[in-house]
Amino acid sequence: MKLKINLVAIAFLVTLNIFSQNTYVFLGSYNKDKNAESIQIYQLDTLKGKLTKVTSAKNVINPSYLTVSPNGKYVYACTETKTPNDGNVSSFEFNPENKTLTFLNKQKSGGENPVYVSVHKSGKWLVNANYTEGSVSVHPLLKNGKIDSLAQNFQYSDGSVHKERQTRSHVHSAVFSPQNDYLFLPDLGADKIRCYKFDETQKQPLVETKNPFTKTDLEAGPRHFTFHPNQKFGYCIEEMAGAISVYQYNDGTLKKIQRINTHPDKITEGFESSDIHISPDGRFLYATNRGKENNIAIFSIDENGILKNIGYQSTLGKHPRIFALDESGKFLVASNVLTGNVVVFKRNEKTGLLRKIGNEIKMENVSCVQVKRI
Repeated sequence: MKLKINLVAIAFLVTLNIFSQNTYVFLGSYNKDKNAESIQIYQLDTLKGKLTKVTSAKNVINPSYLTVSPNGKYVYACTETKTPNDGNVSSFEFNPENKTLTFLNKQKSGGENPVYVSVHKSGKWLVNANYTEGSVSVHPLLKNGKIDSLAQNFQYSDGSVHKERQTRSHVHSAVFSPQNDYLFLPDLGADKIRCYKFDETQKQPLVETKNPFTKTDLEAGPRHFTFHPNQKFGYCIEEMAGAISVYQYNDGTLKKIQRINTHPDKITEGFESSDIHISPDGRFLYATNRGKENNIAIFSIDENGILKNIGYQSTLGKHPRIFALDESGKFLVASNVLTGNVVVFKRNEKTGLLRKIGNEIKMENVSCVQVKRI
């Protein structure tokens, strides 16, 4: 009996070990030096939270935001960001067995300063948001992972009330709905969340809707957006206001039901809220604050989608632009641009609170992190 139990225990531990070696952390940066390893990939040990370097890519300028294809084979990045009169989206092939990241090709992003890129669940379409010129672009993806020529590009000129930051549109992200049948575009410059129907069967999949946008509060500066796992609620983080607006979601429409600050009431200015994600169990929401705060605001989510602040966790660095949760919900990985460090936190699944675990990675001007189980 003891032998049988031991064998079961050993098999369980082996399974855990195998599972822990299939999760990867993908890092992008604002490093303008072509000789620098501006994209780096690490393996995440999901038992100990340790990061082990796997591979990297050079000869890439400012891969400031990246995403991974649904099948885990390809990495897509916004490149040549913050580069005057330029902007591209680039593709790479990731082979974890050979520990290689191979450049495939790039295409013009359809506007200056691309800041966000998403892949449709079919793996056939790439969309990106261009900040400086305020536009969204769509590219078909080929079977070999390469990006095809531009299929659609919509540019916007309307702004909002802030005399310096909102003179024109600044689209900051491009997020698919839970069913991947709509595309939402938070526009920091126009105080709008734009929306298109996404018909993946068409050569030009973005289709205008009866309700092309949802207005936010003035000077909100909507930045990033995420959906609850139950698909009933959407959450938009507002960079300029330092707030989160909560929406009921139904078939492409958003109805605001709450607005809550990402910071304590004693902080009244200098907001730089940035990224937002929800735990896989749908019980907690996390949002990063840059500027003076440099922390992660933690919220519980009730059954009606309403948020309640339950605490803050320092990111142990400055300017946490992007963070990511692993698919199991056990870990949160934060990237700090100004201090160039990446920190892994273990998430308490009962309380939602965070604690540092594992090792810390140094990467100059690290601007983006994504986590993918492959």
